[in-house]
Amino acid sequence: MASAAEQLASNLNFSTFAKAEDLKKRLWFTLGALLVYRLGTYIPLPGLNPEAFAQAFQGQSGGILGLFNMFSGGAVERMAIFALGIMPYISASIIVQLMTSVVPALEQLKKEGEQGRKIINQYTRYGTVLLGAMQAYGIAIGLESGSGLVGDPGWFFRISTVISLLGGTMFLMWLGEQITSRGIGNGISLIIFAGIVAALPSALAGTLELGRTGALSTPLILAIIVMVVAVIALIVFVERAQRRLLIQYPKRQVGNRMFQGDTSHLPLKLNTSGVIPAIFASSLLLLPATLAGFANTATLPGWATAIVSALSHGQPLYMLFYGGMIAFFAFFYTAIVFNPKDTADNLKKHGGFIPGIRPGERTAEYIDFVLTRITVIGAIYLIFVCILPEILISQTGVPFYLGGTSLLIVVSVTLDTVAQIQGHLIAQQYEGLIKKSKLRGGKRGR
Repeated sequence: MASAAEQLASNLNFSTFAKAEDLKKRLWFTLGALLVYRLGTYIPLPGLNPEAFAQAFQGQSGGILGLFNMFSGGAVERMAIFALGIMPYISASIIVQLMTSVVPALEQLKKEGEQGRKIINQYTRYGTVLLGAMQAYGIAIGLESGSGLVGDPGWFFRISTVISLLGGTMFLMWLGEQITSRGIGNGISLIIFAGIVAALPSALAGTLELGRTGALSTPLILAIIVMVVAVIALIVFVERAQRRLLIQYPKRQVGNRMFQGDTSHLPLKLNTSGVIPAIFASSLLLLPATLAGFANTATLPGWATAIVSALSHGQPLYMLFYGGMIAFFAFFYTAIVFNPKDTADNLKKHGGFIPGIRPGERTAEYIDFVLTRITVIGAIYLIFVCILPEILISQTGVPFYLGGTSLLIVVSVTLDTVAQIQGHLIAQQYEGLIKKSKLRGGKRGR
Protein backbone atom coordinates (compact mmCIF):
# COMPACT_ATOMS: atom_id res chain seq x y z
CA MET A 1 0.00 0.00 0.00
CA ALA A 2 1.45 3.39 -0.95
CA SER A 3 1.96 5.89 1.82
CA ALA A 4 0.36 9.34 1.79
CA ALA A 5 3.68 10.92 0.83
CA GLU A 6 4.13 8.49 -2.09
CA GLN A 7 0.59 9.20 -3.30
CA LEU A 8 1.23 12.93 -3.17
CA ALA A 9 4.54 12.50 -4.97
CA SER A 10 2.85 10.59 -7.78
CA ASN A 11 0.32 13.43 -8.21
CA LEU A 12 2.97 16.13 -8.63
CA ASN A 13 2.76 17.97 -11.95
CA PHE A 14 3.63 21.27 -13.55
CA SER A 15 0.58 23.03 -12.10
CA THR A 16 1.77 22.09 -8.60
CA PHE A 17 5.14 23.67 -9.33
CA ALA A 18 3.48 26.79 -10.77
CA LYS A 19 1.58 27.31 -7.51
CA ALA A 20 4.65 26.78 -5.30
CA GLU A 21 5.67 30.43 -4.93
CA ASP A 22 8.01 29.74 -2.01
CA LEU A 23 9.84 27.05 -3.97
CA LYS A 24 10.29 29.35 -6.96
CA LYS A 25 11.79 32.02 -4.71
CA ARG A 26 14.18 29.45 -3.26
CA LEU A 27 15.20 28.30 -6.74
CA TRP A 28 15.86 31.86 -7.93
CA PHE A 29 17.87 32.58 -4.78
CA THR A 30 19.95 29.42 -5.31
CA LEU A 31 20.62 30.28 -8.96
CA GLY A 32 21.58 33.84 -8.03
CA ALA A 33 23.96 32.63 -5.31
CA LEU A 34 25.63 30.16 -7.68
CA LEU A 35 25.99 32.92 -10.28
CA VAL A 36 27.78 35.08 -7.71
CA TYR A 37 30.08 32.15 -6.96
CA ARG A 38 30.91 31.66 -10.64
CA LEU A 39 31.67 35.38 -11.07
CA GLY A 40 34.06 35.21 -8.11
CA THR A 41 36.13 32.50 -9.81
CA TYR A 42 37.13 35.07 -12.46
CA ILE A 43 38.39 37.81 -10.09
CA PRO A 44 42.21 37.44 -9.97
CA LEU A 45 44.44 37.97 -6.97
CA PRO A 46 46.04 41.44 -6.74
CA GLY A 47 49.73 41.65 -7.65
CA LEU A 48 49.77 38.46 -9.75
CA ASN A 49 50.85 38.13 -13.38
CA PRO A 50 47.95 36.15 -14.93
CA GLU A 51 49.78 35.22 -18.15
CA ALA A 52 52.87 33.91 -16.35
CA PHE A 53 50.74 31.98 -13.87
CA ALA A 54 48.66 30.41 -16.65
CA GLN A 55 51.84 29.11 -18.27
CA ALA A 56 53.15 27.79 -14.93
CA PHE A 57 49.84 26.09 -14.17
CA GLN A 58 49.77 24.23 -17.48
CA GLY A 59 52.87 22.32 -16.48
CA GLN A 60 51.22 21.03 -13.30
CA SER A 61 47.56 20.80 -14.32
CA GLY A 62 47.75 17.02 -14.63
CA GLY A 63 48.71 16.53 -10.99
CA ILE A 64 47.22 17.38 -7.62
CA LEU A 65 46.63 20.99 -8.68
CA GLY A 66 44.33 19.78 -11.45
CA LEU A 67 42.21 18.01 -8.86
CA PHE A 68 42.27 21.10 -6.64
CA ASN A 69 41.24 23.18 -9.66
CA MET A 70 38.27 20.88 -10.26
CA PHE A 71 36.90 21.38 -6.74
CA SER A 72 37.39 25.17 -6.92
CA GLY A 73 35.47 25.51 -10.17
CA GLY A 74 38.51 26.56 -12.20
CA ALA A 75 39.53 29.28 -9.74
CA VAL A 76 43.01 27.75 -9.20
CA GLU A 77 43.71 27.84 -12.92
CA ARG A 78 43.02 31.59 -12.86
CA MET A 79 44.30 32.02 -9.27
CA ALA A 80 41.12 33.90 -8.39
CA ILE A 81 39.99 35.03 -4.95
CA PHE A 82 37.99 31.77 -4.68
CA ALA A 83 41.07 29.61 -5.39
CA LEU A 84 40.92 27.98 -1.96
CA GLY A 85 37.29 27.16 -2.59
CA ILE A 86 35.28 25.54 0.18
CA MET A 87 37.93 22.92 1.00
CA PRO A 88 39.24 24.57 4.23
CA TYR A 89 35.68 24.51 5.59
CA ILE A 90 35.29 20.84 4.67
CA SER A 91 38.67 20.00 6.24
CA ALA A 92 37.71 21.88 9.42
CA SER A 93 34.38 20.01 9.49
CA ILE A 94 36.22 16.69 9.28
CA ILE A 95 38.54 17.62 12.15
CA VAL A 96 35.71 18.87 14.37
CA GLN A 97 33.54 15.80 13.63
CA LEU A 98 36.45 13.51 14.49
CA MET A 99 37.06 15.43 17.72
CA THR A 100 33.41 15.08 18.75
CA SER A 101 33.99 11.33 18.84
CA VAL A 102 37.07 11.50 21.07
CA VAL A 103 36.63 14.68 23.18
CA PRO A 104 33.93 14.19 25.87
CA ALA A 105 33.12 17.93 26.08
CA LEU A 106 32.39 18.15 22.34
CA GLU A 107 30.45 14.88 22.46
CA GLN A 108 28.27 16.35 25.20
CA LEU A 109 27.71 19.50 23.14
CA LYS A 110 26.56 17.34 20.25
CA LYS A 111 23.88 15.78 22.47
CA GLU A 112 22.54 19.16 23.65
CA GLY A 113 20.51 19.73 20.50
CA GLU A 114 20.31 22.98 18.56
CA GLN A 115 22.37 25.07 20.98
CA GLY A 116 25.17 22.51 21.02
CA ARG A 117 25.20 22.31 17.22
CA LYS A 118 25.55 26.10 17.02
CA ILE A 119 28.64 25.99 19.25
CA ILE A 120 30.15 23.13 17.21
CA ASN A 121 29.46 25.08 14.00
CA GLN A 122 31.24 28.07 15.52
CA TYR A 123 34.29 25.89 16.28
CA THR A 124 34.17 24.71 12.65
CA ARG A 125 34.27 28.33 11.47
CA TYR A 126 37.28 29.06 13.70
CA GLY A 127 39.00 26.00 12.26
CA THR A 128 38.17 27.19 8.74
CA VAL A 129 39.85 30.54 9.43
CA LEU A 130 42.97 28.81 10.80
CA LEU A 131 43.30 26.27 7.98
CA GLY A 132 42.41 28.82 5.32
CA ALA A 133 45.03 31.29 6.60
CA MET A 134 47.70 28.58 6.64
CA GLN A 135 46.89 27.43 3.11
CA ALA A 136 46.64 30.99 1.78
CA TYR A 137 50.02 31.89 3.26
CA GLY A 138 51.51 28.73 1.75
CA ILE A 139 50.11 29.68 -1.66
CA ALA A 140 51.54 33.21 -1.31
CA ILE A 141 55.01 31.82 -0.55
CA GLY A 142 54.71 29.33 -3.40
CA LEU A 143 53.72 32.07 -5.85
CA GLU A 144 56.67 34.20 -4.81
CA SER A 145 59.05 31.29 -5.44
CA GLY A 146 57.95 31.11 -9.09
CA SER A 147 59.84 33.21 -11.61
CA GLY A 148 57.89 36.22 -12.85
CA LEU A 149 54.59 35.26 -11.19
CA VAL A 150 54.50 38.15 -8.71
CA GLY A 151 55.28 41.71 -9.76
CA ASP A 152 56.26 42.97 -6.30
CA PRO A 153 56.95 40.11 -3.86
CA GLY A 154 57.11 40.80 -0.15
CA TRP A 155 54.96 41.07 2.93
CA PHE A 156 52.40 43.34 1.31
CA PHE A 157 51.71 40.70 -1.37
CA ARG A 158 51.58 37.91 1.22
CA ILE A 159 49.15 39.77 3.47
CA SER A 160 46.91 40.82 0.58
CA THR A 161 46.92 37.24 -0.75
CA VAL A 162 45.99 35.79 2.64
CA ILE A 163 43.19 38.34 3.09
CA SER A 164 41.84 37.78 -0.44
CA LEU A 165 41.92 33.96 -0.38
CA LEU A 166 40.69 33.66 3.19
CA GLY A 167 37.96 36.21 2.54
CA GLY A 168 36.89 34.22 -0.52
CA THR A 169 36.67 31.00 1.49
CA MET A 170 34.69 32.64 4.30
CA PHE A 171 32.33 34.20 1.77
CA LEU A 172 31.75 30.80 0.13
CA MET A 173 31.11 29.26 3.55
CA TRP A 174 28.50 31.95 4.26
CA LEU A 175 27.03 31.57 0.77
CA GLY A 176 26.67 27.81 1.24
CA GLU A 177 24.86 28.34 4.55
CA GLN A 178 22.51 30.82 2.88
CA ILE A 179 21.71 28.36 0.08
CA THR A 180 20.97 25.70 2.70
CA SER A 181 18.65 27.93 4.75
CA ARG A 182 17.09 30.21 2.10
CA GLY A 183 17.59 28.12 -1.04
CA ILE A 184 16.85 24.48 -1.80
CA GLY A 185 19.42 22.99 0.58
CA ASN A 186 22.79 21.24 0.19
CA GLY A 187 24.58 24.58 -0.09
CA ILE A 188 28.18 23.35 0.17
CA SER A 189 27.56 20.42 -2.19
CA LEU A 190 25.83 22.69 -4.71
CA ILE A 191 28.83 25.06 -4.77
CA ILE A 192 31.18 22.16 -5.59
CA PHE A 193 28.59 20.84 -8.06
CA ALA A 194 28.38 24.19 -9.87
CA GLY A 195 32.15 24.37 -10.26
CA ILE A 196 32.37 20.88 -11.77
CA VAL A 197 29.37 21.28 -14.10
CA ALA A 198 30.67 24.62 -15.40
CA ALA A 199 33.85 22.89 -16.62
CA LEU A 200 32.23 19.76 -18.09
CA PRO A 201 31.71 21.21 -21.61
CA SER A 202 35.35 22.31 -21.88
CA ALA A 203 36.49 18.92 -20.50
CA LEU A 204 34.46 17.11 -23.13
CA ALA A 205 35.79 19.43 -25.84
CA GLY A 206 39.35 18.84 -24.58
CA THR A 207 38.86 15.07 -24.81
CA LEU A 208 37.56 15.35 -28.37
CA GLU A 209 40.50 17.62 -29.22
CA LEU A 210 42.89 14.93 -27.95
CA GLY A 211 41.18 12.53 -30.33
CA ARG A 212 41.46 14.96 -33.24
CA THR A 213 45.18 15.46 -32.69
CA GLY A 214 45.75 11.72 -32.37
CA ALA A 215 46.72 11.76 -28.68
CA LEU A 216 43.73 9.49 -27.99
CA SER A 217 42.46 6.84 -30.36
CA THR A 218 38.81 6.76 -31.41
CA PRO A 219 38.13 3.36 -29.76
CA LEU A 220 39.58 4.71 -26.49
CA ILE A 221 37.35 7.80 -26.61
CA LEU A 222 34.31 5.57 -27.23
CA ALA A 223 35.38 3.36 -24.32
CA ILE A 224 35.65 6.44 -22.08
CA ILE A 225 32.15 7.59 -23.09
CA VAL A 226 30.75 4.11 -22.40
CA MET A 227 32.55 4.07 -19.05
CA VAL A 228 31.10 7.47 -18.10
CA VAL A 229 27.55 6.34 -18.99
CA ALA A 230 28.01 3.08 -17.08
CA VAL A 231 29.35 4.88 -14.01
CA ILE A 232 26.42 7.31 -14.06
CA ALA A 233 23.95 4.42 -14.32
CA LEU A 234 25.68 2.62 -11.43
CA ILE A 235 25.60 5.77 -9.27
CA VAL A 236 21.89 6.34 -9.91
CA PHE A 237 21.08 2.68 -9.18
CA VAL A 238 23.05 2.47 -5.92
CA GLU A 239 22.09 5.93 -4.62
CA ARG A 240 18.42 5.02 -4.93
CA ALA A 241 18.87 1.49 -3.54
CA GLN A 242 17.42 0.79 -0.09
CA ARG A 243 17.27 -2.04 2.39
CA ARG A 244 13.77 -1.86 3.84
CA LEU A 245 13.16 -3.28 7.30
CA LEU A 246 9.57 -4.32 7.95
CA ILE A 247 7.98 -2.44 10.87
CA GLN A 248 4.70 -3.58 12.45
CA TYR A 249 2.38 -1.65 14.73
CA PRO A 250 -0.04 -3.54 17.04
CA LYS A 251 -3.78 -3.02 17.30
CA ARG A 252 -4.74 -0.05 19.43
CA GLN A 253 -7.95 1.30 20.90
CA VAL A 254 -8.79 4.99 20.87
CA GLY A 255 -11.99 5.66 22.79
CA ASN A 256 -14.58 3.19 21.61
CA ARG A 257 -12.86 2.54 18.28
CA MET A 258 -10.41 -0.28 17.58
CA PHE A 259 -7.72 0.41 14.96
CA GLN A 260 -6.12 -2.48 13.11
CA GLY A 261 -2.38 -2.96 13.29
CA ASP A 262 -0.46 -1.32 10.46
CA THR A 263 2.79 -2.17 8.68
CA SER A 264 5.47 0.16 7.44
CA HIS A 265 9.11 0.09 6.37
CA LEU A 266 12.30 1.57 7.77
CA PRO A 267 14.38 2.46 4.67
CA LEU A 268 18.16 2.14 5.03
CA LYS A 269 20.08 3.56 2.08
CA LEU A 270 22.78 1.34 0.64
CA ASN A 271 25.07 4.37 0.64
CA THR A 272 23.94 6.35 3.68
CA SER A 273 26.97 8.65 3.61
CA GLY A 274 26.27 9.85 0.06
CA VAL A 275 29.00 11.86 -1.64
CA ILE A 276 30.62 13.02 1.62
CA PRO A 277 33.37 10.33 1.83
CA ALA A 278 34.71 11.22 -1.63
CA ILE A 279 34.74 14.95 -0.81
CA PHE A 280 36.32 14.41 2.62
CA ALA A 281 39.01 12.06 1.25
CA SER A 282 39.84 14.43 -1.62
CA SER A 283 40.05 17.46 0.66
CA LEU A 284 42.43 15.72 3.07
CA LEU A 285 44.68 14.66 0.20
CA LEU A 286 44.66 18.23 -1.11
CA LEU A 287 45.52 19.79 2.25
CA PRO A 288 49.23 18.82 2.52
CA ALA A 289 49.81 19.23 -1.21
CA THR A 290 48.69 22.87 -1.48
CA LEU A 291 52.16 24.37 -1.08
CA ALA A 292 54.07 21.46 -2.62
CA GLY A 293 52.21 21.90 -5.90
CA PHE A 294 53.59 25.41 -6.31
CA ALA A 295 56.97 25.13 -4.62
CA ASN A 296 60.12 24.38 -6.55
CA THR A 297 60.86 20.72 -5.88
CA ALA A 298 64.59 21.45 -6.01
CA THR A 299 64.32 23.43 -2.77
CA LEU A 300 62.45 20.66 -0.91
CA PRO A 301 64.24 18.03 1.22
CA GLY A 302 64.65 14.60 -0.30
CA TRP A 303 62.02 12.98 1.91
CA ALA A 304 59.49 15.72 1.12
CA THR A 305 60.09 15.32 -2.61
CA ALA A 306 59.58 11.56 -2.29
CA ILE A 307 56.28 12.04 -0.42
CA VAL A 308 55.02 14.61 -2.95
CA SER A 309 55.93 12.28 -5.81
CA ALA A 310 54.29 9.25 -4.16
CA LEU A 311 51.10 11.22 -3.42
CA SER A 312 50.81 12.67 -6.91
CA HIS A 313 47.60 11.92 -8.77
CA GLY A 314 47.42 8.44 -10.25
CA GLN A 315 50.26 6.97 -8.18
CA PRO A 316 49.62 3.68 -6.27
CA LEU A 317 50.14 5.30 -2.84
CA TYR A 318 47.68 8.07 -3.71
CA MET A 319 45.09 5.51 -4.80
CA LEU A 320 45.69 3.46 -1.65
CA PHE A 321 45.23 6.45 0.65
CA TYR A 322 42.26 7.65 -1.35
CA GLY A 323 40.46 4.30 -1.16
CA GLY A 324 41.26 3.87 2.54
CA MET A 325 39.96 7.33 3.40
CA ILE A 326 36.77 6.74 1.40
CA ALA A 327 36.12 3.50 3.31
CA PHE A 328 36.83 5.16 6.66
CA PHE A 329 34.58 8.17 6.04
CA ALA A 330 31.81 5.96 4.65
CA PHE A 331 31.53 4.26 8.07
CA PHE A 332 32.37 7.38 10.07
CA TYR A 333 29.78 9.65 8.44
CA THR A 334 27.12 6.92 8.51
CA ALA A 335 27.65 6.61 12.27
CA ILE A 336 27.20 10.39 12.59
CA VAL A 337 24.00 10.79 10.54
CA PHE A 338 22.23 7.58 11.64
CA ASN A 339 21.95 6.43 15.23
CA PRO A 340 20.39 2.93 15.54
CA LYS A 341 19.70 3.40 19.26
CA ASP A 342 17.67 6.59 18.71
CA THR A 343 15.75 4.91 15.89
CA ALA A 344 14.97 1.88 18.09
CA ASP A 345 13.82 4.16 20.94
CA ASN A 346 11.49 6.08 18.60
CA LEU A 347 10.00 2.85 17.29
CA LYS A 348 9.44 1.61 20.83
CA LYS A 349 7.87 4.92 21.85
CA HIS A 350 5.32 4.68 19.02
CA GLY A 351 4.64 0.98 19.53
CA GLY A 352 6.45 -0.19 16.40
CA PHE A 353 8.64 -3.28 16.29
CA ILE A 354 10.55 -5.45 13.83
CA PRO A 355 8.96 -8.91 13.61
CA GLY A 356 11.00 -11.46 15.54
CA ILE A 357 13.16 -8.79 17.24
CA ARG A 358 12.58 -7.61 20.80
CA PRO A 359 11.95 -3.84 21.04
CA GLY A 360 14.66 -1.65 22.56
CA GLU A 361 18.27 -2.77 22.77
CA ARG A 362 17.81 -5.85 20.58
CA THR A 363 16.21 -3.73 17.84
CA ALA A 364 19.11 -1.24 17.97
CA GLU A 365 21.61 -4.10 17.65
CA TYR A 366 19.75 -5.57 14.71
CA ILE A 367 19.52 -2.22 12.88
CA ASP A 368 23.23 -1.67 13.51
CA PHE A 369 23.95 -5.20 12.23
CA VAL A 370 22.09 -4.56 8.98
CA LEU A 371 23.46 -1.01 8.58
CA THR A 372 27.07 -2.15 9.02
CA ARG A 373 26.77 -4.78 6.32
CA ILE A 374 25.09 -2.57 3.75
CA THR A 375 27.69 0.14 4.51
CA VAL A 376 30.39 -2.36 3.55
CA ILE A 377 28.70 -2.67 0.15
CA GLY A 378 28.31 1.12 -0.04
CA ALA A 379 32.00 1.67 0.74
CA ILE A 380 33.08 -0.86 -1.91
CA TYR A 381 30.81 0.89 -4.42
CA LEU A 382 32.31 4.30 -3.57
CA ILE A 383 35.87 3.02 -3.88
CA PHE A 384 35.08 1.35 -7.20
CA VAL A 385 33.35 4.43 -8.66
CA CYS A 386 36.09 6.82 -7.53
CA ILE A 387 39.23 4.73 -8.12
CA LEU A 388 38.60 2.84 -11.38
CA PRO A 389 38.00 5.92 -13.59
CA GLU A 390 40.90 7.73 -11.87
CA ILE A 391 43.26 4.92 -12.94
CA LEU A 392 42.07 5.27 -16.53
CA ILE A 393 42.44 9.05 -16.39
CA SER A 394 45.97 8.85 -15.02
CA GLN A 395 46.93 6.54 -17.90
CA THR A 396 45.22 8.43 -20.73
CA GLY A 397 45.35 12.10 -19.69
CA VAL A 398 41.56 12.62 -19.84
CA PRO A 399 40.45 15.72 -17.83
CA PHE A 400 39.58 15.21 -14.14
CA TYR A 401 36.02 16.36 -14.75
CA LEU A 402 35.23 13.00 -16.40
CA GLY A 403 36.55 11.03 -13.42
CA GLY A 404 34.60 8.98 -10.92
CA THR A 405 34.78 11.52 -8.09
CA SER A 406 33.39 14.36 -10.19
CA LEU A 407 30.67 12.14 -11.69
CA LEU A 408 29.73 10.90 -8.21
CA ILE A 409 29.39 14.46 -6.93
CA VAL A 410 27.39 15.67 -9.95
CA VAL A 411 24.94 12.74 -10.03
CA SER A 412 24.51 12.50 -6.24
CA VAL A 413 23.95 16.22 -5.77
CA THR A 414 21.48 16.21 -8.68
CA LEU A 415 19.49 13.37 -7.09
CA ASP A 416 19.53 15.09 -3.69
CA THR A 417 18.44 18.41 -5.22
CA VAL A 418 15.57 16.76 -7.09
CA ALA A 419 14.52 15.09 -3.81
CA GLN A 420 14.64 18.48 -2.04
CA ILE A 421 12.47 20.08 -4.74
CA GLN A 422 10.03 17.19 -4.58
CA GLY A 423 9.90 17.56 -0.79
CA HIS A 424 8.98 21.25 -1.12
CA LEU A 425 6.25 20.37 -3.65
CA ILE A 426 4.83 17.69 -1.35
CA ALA A 427 4.81 20.19 1.54
CA GLN A 428 3.02 22.65 -0.75
CA GLN A 429 0.35 20.04 -1.52
CA TYR A 430 -0.04 19.21 2.17
CA GLU A 431 -0.60 22.88 2.94
CA GLY A 432 -3.17 23.10 0.14
CA LEU A 433 -5.05 20.06 1.47
CA ILE A 434 -5.05 21.47 5.00
CA LYS A 435 -6.41 24.81 3.78
CA LYS A 436 -9.15 23.08 1.79
CA SER A 437 -10.17 20.96 4.79
CA LYS A 438 -10.36 24.06 6.98
CA LEU A 439 -12.53 25.88 4.44
CA ARG A 440 -14.87 22.91 4.20
CA GLY A 441 -15.06 22.69 7.97
CA GLY A 442 -15.89 26.39 8.20
CA LYS A 443 -18.70 26.06 5.64
CA ARG A 444 -20.19 23.10 7.50
CA GLY A 445 -20.08 25.06 10.75
CA ARG A 446 -22.12 27.80 9.17
